[in-house]
Amino acid sequence: MIKILAFLFCTISFQTGEAVISWEDGYKLSWSDFKGKPKQNSGAVAETASGISFGFSVKELNSNIVSYTTEVHAYFSVEKSWFHKDKASDYILEHEQLHFDITELFARKFRKEIAQQKVSNDIKAKLKVIYKKHVTDLGMMQKRYDAETDHSKKIDAQQRWQLFIKKELDKLSKFKLIE
Repeated sequence: MIKILAFLFCTISFQTGEAVISWEDGYKLSWSDFKGKPKQNSGAVAETASGISFGFSVKELNSNIVSYTTEVHAYFSVEKSWFHKDKASDYILEHEQLHFDITELFARKFRKEIAQQKVSNDIKAKLKVIYKKHVTDLGMMQKRYDAETDHSKKIDAQQRWQLFIKKELDKLSKFKLIE
């Protein structure tokens, strides 16, 4: 008997119809993509809410997993991302874009690690662990990026980060999503 099981993990709920933008090579965020209500006392000019959605399905034959497929997307949450109109600038938008690009970097790292996995009866558990690891690492890098650039105020650091992320994305270009 062949059984197909499907699972979906994500940091937001797509079932609620929340508006998201999937990361695409060449697409740049614009302020019109940020539709959330600004946080008045945050001290930030803008906030990018992004994450990695992950789904997989396994095919079983005689209680053994014989194959699996996965889907990994870097997304930008339109309704949870916001900015203060009176403080916004193209420079700040570039800083926010890099947050989204960092999310894509970790989606690619995740896809690469998935590609290295062999089919096994514990693949579901392995995929869940790998997903959690990459989401945790993503959060740590996002915090490091903001700390080192002082939320974009350190121009030299901002430029270094832009070059670094571009190089890292290029290294993992074979793991970008092709639709």
